[in-house]
Amino acid sequence: MGKWILRSPLARAGLAAVVVVAIVALYWFQPWKLFTDTYVDDALPPAGPTPVVSAPASTPPSATPSPVASPAADQVLAAGEFVTHEHDTTGSAEIRRLANGRHQLVIRDLDTSNGPDLRVWLTDQPVVRGTAGWKVFDDGKWVELARLKGNKGNQVYDLPASADPADFRSVSIWCKRFSVSFGAADLTTT
Repeated sequence: MGKWILRSPLARAGLAAVVVVAIVALYWFQPWKLFTDTYVDDALPPAGPTPVVSAPASTPPSATPSPVASPAADQVLAAGEFVTHEHDTTGSAEIRRLANGRHQLVIRDLDTSNGPDLRVWLTDQPVVRGTAGWKVFDDGKWVELARLKGNKGNQVYDLPASADPADFRSVSIWCKRFSVSFGAADLTTT
């Protein structure tokens, strides 16, 4: 009887359909990522602004001090802590203006779940806690900085020159495949 079932064209078509559905489901959901982690340890700038160099202390009191040009320093423009959305997420984020005028997003101590098609987005939407905040980030203006390098660790992303940091108020670890935020941080001006 078992040989008859596999010889039936209808049975073979059904088995083929089950195999195709299983392969598509595995590709789409990538369940193994729930059990794997990718660690990243990018070189991070020091926390907080870089100190400004002042005039040397050895200037004699009788001499007129000459003005010393302070070199431009990195500056933290906005910062915030990640909150959990679809998956437990912790860590902090900051937007920095570098001495050369470029901008970077610095993510410190990120810890979230791995998942399919994760991206780093800057958005103009506020962070809403809980399930109500899972899907708000694609409702307004957003810019995708890159694919998430890893679900754990320290990461640095360059902002494109066309992105004005003042236009954005949050960062989201965004699952593009399912249009949902794994976690997000409000970026408060410092």
